[in-house]
Formats: sequence, C-alpha cells, structure tokens
Amino acid sequence: MQEIYRVKTSPVALSDNMIIGEKYRITVLTEALVRLEYSEDGVFEDRATQTVLFRDFPKTGYHVVRNADGIEVHTSMLHLIYNEKEFSSHGLSIQIKGNLSAYHSIWHYGEKVNDLQGTARTLDDVNGEVELGHGVVSRFGYSILDDSKSQILLDDGWIEPRKKGVSDLYFFGYGHDYKQALNDFYRLCGKTPMLPRYALGNWWSRYYKYSEESYMELMDKFDEKNIPFTVAVIDMDWHQVDVDHKYGSGWTGYTWNKKLFPDPKRFLGKLHDRGMHTTLNVHPADGVQGCEEMYVDMAKEMGVDYENEDPVVCDPASPKFMDAYFKYLHHPREAEGVDFWWLDWQQHLTSPYTPGLGQTFWCNHVFYNDMVKNRPDRRPVIFHRWGGLGSHRYQIGFSGDALINFPTLAFEPYFTSTASNVGYAFWGHDLGGHAFTDEKIVNDPELMLRWIQFGVFTPIFRSHATDDSRIERRIWKFPNFPKLRDAVKLRYALFPYIYTMARETFDTGIGMCRPLYYEYPESEEAYKYEGEYFFGNDILVAPITEPALEDGISSKEIWFPEGKWWSVATDELIEGPCRKTMCFTQEQIPYFFKQGAIIPYNPPTVMNVTERPGHLILNFVSGCKGEGVLYEDDGDNNDYSTVFATTILRQSFKNNKGEYVITPRQGIYTNGVNARSYTFRIYNTTQPVAVKVNGVETSNYSYDVKRKCTNIDIPCTDCTTEVKVRVVYSK
Repeated sequence: MQEIYRVKTSPVALSDNMIIGEKYRITVLTEALVRLEYSEDGVFEDRATQTVLFRDFPKTGYHVVRNADGIEVHTSMLHLIYNEKEFSSHGLSIQIKGNLSAYHSIWHYGEKVNDLQGTARTLDDVNGEVELGHGVVSRFGYSILDDSKSQILLDDGWIEPRKKGVSDLYFFGYGHDYKQALNDFYRLCGKTPMLPRYALGNWWSRYYKYSEESYMELMDKFDEKNIPFTVAVIDMDWHQVDVDHKYGSGWTGYTWNKKLFPDPKRFLGKLHDRGMHTTLNVHPADGVQGCEEMYVDMAKEMGVDYENEDPVVCDPASPKFMDAYFKYLHHPREAEGVDFWWLDWQQHLTSPYTPGLGQTFWCNHVFYNDMVKNRPDRRPVIFHRWGGLGSHRYQIGFSGDALINFPTLAFEPYFTSTASNVGYAFWGHDLGGHAFTDEKIVNDPELMLRWIQFGVFTPIFRSHATDDSRIERRIWKFPNFPKLRDAVKLRYALFPYIYTMARETFDTGIGMCRPLYYEYPESEEAYKYEGEYFFGNDILVAPITEPALEDGISSKEIWFPEGKWWSVATDELIEGPCRKTMCFTQEQIPYFFKQGAIIPYNPPTVMNVTERPGHLILNFVSGCKGEGVLYEDDGDNNDYSTVFATTILRQSFKNNKGEYVITPRQGIYTNGVNARSYTFRIYNTTQPVAVKVNGVETSNYSYDVKRKCTNIDIPCTDCTTEVKVRVVYSK
C-alpha cells in the first residue's frame, strides 16, 4: 500500500497533563478542554482518530484533590468531580467556574447537551429549515465532542475500527469565550487549509448537457455581458451517462462523452487560456463498470473477472482499490487539465464493507490527500459533501439540492454562519436554489437577486440548478440583469477583504461567516437575530430573504450591536446597540462596515480573482481609531504558512483631523505587484479643507456630499514604503 494518505499528527498528550486510574484517564489539555476516557481493560488510545489529530497541548495548570469519595480536579475554569468508578451521571460531573449561570453551568455524564449547534449533512430537498447537529460552543458554557466511535488513523495512513465499549469524550468548557473554544478545536482537530485564490471567485455551475462548443459559446456570452467569472463546473454529463442498463444507472462514470467533448484536453486548455479553473462532478458509489474505457485495467488490478464484465466494487476503505482508482480514473483526467473534483452524492453514510466507517468522510479524506501528495505544485482542494466532524480539513462543502423558494433562502444565512461552530467555514450553496417547487417562483427575478446578493457575502460564490428546462441561471436572461451583475461585481470588488478573511480562518479557526454571539455573547439579541451574521471581522450582514412589498421596497428589522456601523446602502452611521427597521430598494443590500474598519477593494476593472491589480480602493469608516490588514500570497502556493505578506492599515481621528496610514508591506510576496496606486474612500466625513499625502499638500481629492465621503487619489507608490494621509475636515 502507498503511504500517500498519511497526514501530520501529534496525538500523544503530555503525561504531565494526565490523571490515570485503573479504568479511566483524564487528560487536562487546556484549563477549559478535558479529555475523558473510560475502558474496562484499562487500555487507552494514544493514536490519532479521524476527528482528533493533535493532543500535544502544552503543560496545563491544574491540581487534584483526592478524598474518600474519589477525586476533584480544579483548573482556573473548571471543577471536575469523579468517584473513580464507571462513568455515570451521579459519578462524574464538571462545573464551569464563574458567574455564568446558577442552574445550567454544570454537566453530568450522559445528559443531553444544549449547545448552539453545528451543521447538517445536506440541504437536499430542504424546504425551509433542517435540524442541525452538535457544535462545540454553548450558552450554558460547555459542550461535548464524542469521539468514542471514530476510526483510528494508523501510522501508515490507513484506518481501523475503534475498540468497542469505550468512552472517549472531549469536554469544551469555555464559558462564552466562543472564539477560544474554536481556536482550540482547530488545535485539536487540525486546521482548514488555505484555499487557492480562484476558489473564492464566481463559479458557473448548472446541471446541463453542455458540449465543448456550447460551453465555449457560454463563456463568450459571459465576456460579452461583462460578467466576472473564475471557476467552470462541469456536472455529470461530462462522462457517459446513457449506458446499457446492465451497467447501472449511468450516475457513476469516468469516461469522457466524446460526442460532447471530442478532445477533453483541448477543451480544458481553452478554459485555462481564459484564466479559469475547472472541476468535474463525480459520483463514485457504483464503482467501475464494463462500459468504461479503463475498466479492463481496473479489473486486472483488482483481480476481477473482466471477461465476464464483473463490476469493480467501490470500496474507499480498501487501499488497493483507492490506489487503482486514482491511477486509472483521476490522474489521467488531471493530466488532461482537471483542476479539482466535485465529490458528489451516493457515498454511504456508513461503509457496507468496514463497520463504523463514515464513508463520506473517508472519501473526502483520501480524495483530498491524494491531491496533497500527487499535485504538489498547487494547493489541494475538493468540493464535497459534509462527512461529520473533521470534515473542515477538506475545505469546501457542497450543501446540496435545496428547493427554490424564499423560506429556503431565509434559512441559509443561519445555516452558513452556524457551521462555524464546528469549524466548517466554507459552505458552497446552490445560489438561486436547485430544484423546482412552483412555476410562479422558479425564475422570480427578486428571489434570484436576493439569493445572489446573499451569495456575495458567503464563502463560496456559486449559482446552480438541476437539469430542468424551466429553471434559468444565466443572469442576463433575467429582467433585472444589471442588478444581478452589480452583485457579482461587488463580490469581485470585495475580494482582497475576502481573501484576507480566508487567511484568518486558516490562522484562527473562526469562519468567514460567523454568528453575532462570537463578538457579543452577553447580548440576548445576538442569539435572537439568527439571520444576521458577521462576514469577517468588520462587516455586519443582514440579507433580505423575504419578498418585497408591492412597491418593491423591502422592510427589515436589524439589530445593531454596540458600536457604530456605516450603512453602505443608505450612507448613514448607525449607533448601536439598537433595533432599527430599515427600508431597502432591490439594488440595496443591508451590509454595514464597523466604524474604524478599513476594507480593501479591487477596482471595478478586475474580472478574475487571480488578477493582481496595480490599484486598490481602501474604504475607511472615519471617526475613531481603527486598524485593518491586507493579506497577500502567491495564490496557489503550498508554502503559504511562511511565504506570504501583510500590509497593516491604520486610521485615527481627533478634533476634525483624520490620519490614514498604509504601513510598509511585510513578508514575502511572489508573483504580485511591487508598487500600487490607491483610492481612499473615507466615509462619515464632512467637507475636507486640507489634505496632505506624505507631508505634501494635494488638491487631488473630491467630496461626495450625498455619501458623506472624501475621495483621495494616491499616486503609485512602492509597497515597501509608508503612505500617510492627513485630512483636516470642516466643522
């Protein structure tokens, strides 16, 4: 067996952090994170599991009190009581210290945990809401990660079932410090790798029987209509689907349909020449049938009777099968130009061949790690179904085939931000909805617009729909096309900020879309207003998810947390905390910059997120001290942990005088620009009376009275040189 699936782990905890009895082991990983193991034979697990990779936390401060009833363990945050017998509700409890709650801050083994939830496997056929699974944060101050049934990761990279009858729990007792809980979840279970730049651009995805000719005509139409576009998605009709029934349904396939794509390498090359990246949809579950062009090679490799066309069964838990799978099915397609794979449905939740194995999870694991080992020239990425805890390590989730209607749209903001509670930061939705529900709503221009506007402020920007002639996804076919295109262009404008926030997710484990309660855990409204969320550090978003009134105006009650918030749509500064009912036209999107924020934008000329423009727009919300950052790297390099650059952006304001600073770029930035010009958009200002750039007075500025915005053009400057702008405003 090849060892390509081996991943970096450090699963053995410090012995100093362990409290060991005859049948139990308690490991105090941090002062708020405790591992609880019970095994009748007194043998405990030190190997990595499919969920938990790293237990090598530093030495933790705690002390143990032993008495006739058992032991008590104290940290600065927790008080554990255990009678040293079998784990039970009366024998094992942990209390959160501090004045968190008089009634709900103590957990007894086995009782139901009321947490703030995590995510769900799929939105397939969802008509509105769906029940979510557990997360690692809770208003009660604690949550549980149950790892008792996870598969063991072996040293050679493969798996074996967990010993039965053991308890292996992780108690997260962080109170309302939700961000620290998630940071340590990341530390325990591994990071979400950095996405390549292209993955954060506009994806064209539609279940439709394209040909090379029709697809390139579609690409020309995108150019003609001036629509930015980065990722080409080819759904399942890239391969043969109309097969003899003896070979199955045709959903699983690996042989190009040469009637549609006579020269796949040429087709993929044309897309690459346009600066685009391509993913193909694949459904592995039915294995390899006799109709496939690589069937004989696969059958021989697996010892299958190819003369009788016996099928090669799909068994992801077989290293022999997976080695042959990639060798004959994927690597040849990648050599032709496939950039990454859309690993779609049909995997079993649990393996029919390996007891206890979550087959969806394991498919994600081996597909991703095959790319790590065999394509070292680029960042590995897959587009996949949620396979349970640990799936965040494989980046982009496909949320599935949701129904087309407003209730489903209304659920997705909550669904997306709440997934951050299990580190699942990059959900990709079928923007516009997937499946037909009602003739009146299926191509409703307002529904499509509001879904795309929501998509601007999600991790993955991808519209999609099923193979149904009644459903339209070509936005130029809608009567409100200019508004739809404006939303797509806003996504591309926001890209420098989005990419910076993607880096923060890698560094901290905090999702790009995050619930309000991460920042305001003691505010009741932060839990009540579930349709609002933060998009990165500095943007509050409250998407319109209901149809407008008869006059086309949407009214929405929005909660503004403590602080001041600049309404980009209505050009006003709103002071929180408050609840405010606001009205929005269809062109307007309810998103708000925090005062003090500095939001970097691309210029409107950018049509592909892989571009490195020599000009940037910096959006300042003036009136207080604030800081931002611009993150940059190669965009597809695998050494991004160390090879990257940051530029700190600062502002301050006092006595009608503002100072706005771009500090010298720090770090290593390859394949990018070394000098830039800038436009400063400084919101929430009065008319300027004097402007100095690097100490020299300039007249190269203007003031927009309606938007309360000072615009200053900064000439091209070396990126390693400081830019300092001082503005005196009228009183």
